[in-house]
Amino acid sequence: MDILSWRIASGYAEYPKGGWGCDDIFVPVVLGREVVGIVAKDGPDVRQFPVGGSPLESLFLLGGKNMTSSYPFVILGDEFKSKRVLVTGGTKGIGEAIVRRFELSGASVATTARSELAQGQAPALFIKTDLGTARGVQNVVDRIQQEWGGLDVLVNNVGGTETKPGGFEVLSDEDWQRILDVNLLAAVRLDRAFVPGMIERKSGVVIHISSIAHRLPFSNSTLAYGTAKGALSTYSKGLAKGVAPKGVRVTMISPGFIETSGAHGMIVDISKGSGISEDAARQRIMDMLGGIPIGRPGRPEEVAELVAFLASDRGAFISGADYIVDGGTVPTT
Repeated sequence: MDILSWRIASGYAEYPKGGWGCDDIFVPVVLGREVVGIVAKDGPDVRQFPVGGSPLESLFLLGGKNMTSSYPFVILGDEFKSKRVLVTGGTKGIGEAIVRRFELSGASVATTARSELAQGQAPALFIKTDLGTARGVQNVVDRIQQEWGGLDVLVNNVGGTETKPGGFEVLSDEDWQRILDVNLLAAVRLDRAFVPGMIERKSGVVIHISSIAHRLPFSNSTLAYGTAKGALSTYSKGLAKGVAPKGVRVTMISPGFIETSGAHGMIVDISKGSGISEDAARQRIMDMLGGIPIGRPGRPEEVAELVAFLASDRGAFISGADYIVDGGTVPTT
């Protein structure tokens, strides 16, 4: 313990003068109920130290930089070592959890967003751009090719819609085009740019993040969003059939109600606006979706774990599938 000493009781680390800074992250490595080591993270640098000489066996739980909570699942620290990963829309919600999951597993991770990075986020590569435009996609392609020369894993996560009051008739041609650009064509354009390189190397994984909206569409102004995700499903399945014989696997994940920070903000708004508790507001959203048999919304990390599985060699026999991650909302067919 000459490098670091872990104070389990107080939950913070001491280090020699001139060592890692006060804003660095020190997180215990837990096997069962025993703390067996420490992971220290400073920006992109991650170092592992044993406690009392116990082996780490590459297993650790690590919170993101400047975060106090640890990642909720045990991870292999070198699972994606040397892999080049792009996660679009990776600064918030599910995308942020996916970025974090790959980072903790040793990958070099690039991500995109229309806004600047939040304090504490430090991906290996960040491109501020609007993927809802062809020019925005080309910005990403140019930067990735310049810096890395291609990708091993592409996670098309960016998506979403702005809900207008009223039914489908309130959506203009411009609204439809924008929703299709973000939720369908962004993925199509990025796949078209990066999949040929994967085919040339006979290795690569593409994962499309969709939504159960393409299985359970509403007739209101979110109909365009559900339609775009339905088109993404058809496209994803067709692409998977075409590239699987060439060494590239394509899959899709369709989450249901995942309680991201944005979703929690909606819960808080409903709670305040209706004078009900947050639990009641959360339940109101679940009821609107037709219920969640498991009894709660999902967590972003639960989606990220499935992404990691599909991107890994453990998912090597999976191609063309659409995984519904919704706690049972979509009825069994």
